[in-house]
Amino acid sequence: MNVLLMAYGTPYRREEIAPYYTDIRRGRPPSPELLQELEERYHLIGRSPLSEITYAQAVRLEAALNATLPLYPKPFQASPGPRVRGPARVYLGTKHWHPFIAEAVRAMAEDGVKQAVGIVAAPHYSARSIAEYREKVEAALAELGHPFAFRLVEAYHDHPSYIQALAQRVAEQLWRLRQPSQALFLFTAHSIPERSAQDGRYQAQVRETAARVAATLGLAHWDTAWQSAGRTPEPWIGPDVNERLEAAAAQGFGEVVVTAVGFPSDHLEVFYDLDYEAQNTAARLGLRLLRTRSLNAEPDYIEVLRDLVLREWAAWTQKPVA
Repeated sequence: MNVLLMAYGTPYRREEIAPYYTDIRRGRPPSPELLQELEERYHLIGRSPLSEITYAQAVRLEAALNATLPLYPKPFQASPGPRVRGPARVYLGTKHWHPFIAEAVRAMAEDGVKQAVGIVAAPHYSARSIAEYREKVEAALAELGHPFAFRLVEAYHDHPSYIQALAQRVAEQLWRLRQPSQALFLFTAHSIPERSAQDGRYQAQVRETAARVAATLGLAHWDTAWQSAGRTPEPWIGPDVNERLEAAAAQGFGEVVVTAVGFPSDHLEVFYDLDYEAQNTAARLGLRLLRTRSLNAEPDYIEVLRDLVLREWAAWTQKPVA
């Protein structure tokens, strides 16, 4: 079994921020002002742990898969880190930084992979997220002459174990609230341009995730909001989380719990948008804002990924090829 785990990617050092930002902007270098703004955000949070978390996800997913599959007779050298030796190999590729998705696909081809399942550390489908990951994989495969067959897990916003993992983390905040029944629970995801969200699929999936978590816990007051909108002239879907906090204060809420359902891993857009910017907004409004911990590479999230990969692999009608 061969798996391509994909994530957004993040720079390690300050000198990497400019080429990373240029890649996000499809090859267009940012203005000095935009670059300075992003550098300041990284400086404020210290450094994004996204690469370390994604690497840990790959290592633990591979170990979890091999713990449930027959042992393979030969050791592998291409998969990351210490692992349970077995037939599953998990490769890591990121969208905007090294190891790029194309680099991972090339490594898979060199290892003789004939079939592979891809999964993105992002539960909701949109034309600006999962669709772009697929495009990058397909472009890399085309450049190499299509060396292996590929299937992609497109979304898992309603996976029962994913919902339960989120609910567990929201429940951890309930005891910290002064009046849980009077608190507002906000569920956030990455905003995308309105032109990329016209079919409403992305918004509906995020809201369904929120609704299922709220139903699991019996939350009286909940809503969805958006964060991390791009710095472009075109409109992005909203309301932004800070705008929703303004509305929450006007509605008379005194406490808000925010859960970044669109971001399984801690990274810049969780630490800056929620822990810094939204916290400052809440303080200005007199709101008490709590954030639930992220899924990261914890066992319950790894189990979600493992189950999804196994289901997608089994969906092949022909006998799987190692």
